[in-house]
Amino acid sequence: MTKIKKLLVSVLAALAVALVLPAVSSAWAPAGSATVHPGVQTFTEGAQCTSNFVFQNGTDVYLGQAAHCSGTGEATDTNGCEAGALPIGTAVEVTGASKPGVLAYSSWNSMQAKGETDESTCAFNDLALIKIDPADVGKVNPSVPGFGGPTELGAPGGLGSTVYSWGNSSLRQGIRQLSPKQGIVLSNDASGWSHNVYTLTPGIPGDSGSGFLNKSGQAFGVLSTLQLLPTAGANGVGDLAKELAWLKANEPSFSGIQLVKGTEPFKPNLVGAILGG
Repeated sequence: MTKIKKLLVSVLAALAVALVLPAVSSAWAPAGSATVHPGVQTFTEGAQCTSNFVFQNGTDVYLGQAAHCSGTGEATDTNGCEAGALPIGTAVEVTGASKPGVLAYSSWNSMQAKGETDESTCAFNDLALIKIDPADVGKVNPSVPGFGGPTELGAPGGLGSTVYSWGNSSLRQGIRQLSPKQGIVLSNDASGWSHNVYTLTPGIPGDSGSGFLNKSGQAFGVLSTLQLLPTAGANGVGDLAKELAWLKANEPSFSGIQLVKGTEPFKPNLVGAILGG
């Protein structure tokens, strides 16, 4: 076979693969100028939360938040298999986006539709996905502010392991230096569905839904509950790997959902994150 024929075969093979595989975005906005990224605030019919990570399913791009952010009951309603929830398709305001996103998935809605009864799953499966309008996909970067990453999906680690997060409640009054958080794992509970962590600064209302990274920069959790007792400043963090596994197993249209890795390297440096380095 001549070199020209070999080149032609290679090109045709590449085109064939491109036609079969779903397109995956690689043209993320630069981290320094992206307006939509982990940690931006989201508003679901007035309820404020902090987004966690960027996800992708084929060509669709999503921003994660907690399922309870679209709940319609009291703040104490934490059983996702019973609590009231806004319907899929509800508009969600995403800070930094020119158009509202759409609530495309909520574990609460899905568990109720599927008849989930496992107590730990009902209590701690707390993940929702906001589909970003195509007009705003070019404004997205998947890197966590201050720390970089996530490097991949992972686990929190054992008792005393270091964790990192970025809270963005409006109660912080826009003071960026109060957003970076570092803490430790206090316990891993509910058959691995929940992780109790202690952070400084502590989580406050409006931080709900924010993502947690382990000491290696792996994404492991979503802030679900804020606690005053027995340890003030402790946070209940839902296990992201279990939440995604449940989603893939129960919603066929999301079987290809993937966490998007950050374009910025992970930097486990709280001081650097506070100073904006």
